[in-house]
Amino acid sequence: MKKWTEIFKQLSLLSQFGLTLIIPPVLCLGLCWWLAGKFGLGAWIYIPGFVFGLGASFMTAYKFYVAQTRGQERKSEEKKNKHSFNKHM
Repeated sequence: MKKWTEIFKQLSLLSQFGLTLIIPPVLCLGLCWWLAGKFGLGAWIYIPGFVFGLGASFMTAYKFYVAQTRGQERKSEEKKNKHSFNKHM
């Protein structure tokens, strides 16, 4: 049963990671579409929108990576510092 909970945990992390990578470019391009339609801007507005969307995605991916490595380091420290009762005797 513990195996299934770990699988579901990893699956939810993967889907969250995928959504956080996809949403910023889509939102920025949607904003560009609105700006182009509302104010009559040219198609050039999509280029900076796409660049800003990718930048936000890469920043999110970096923060996710840092959080995961910090969690792994914390788990390894806990395992290293864990003492059993028989070890002291």
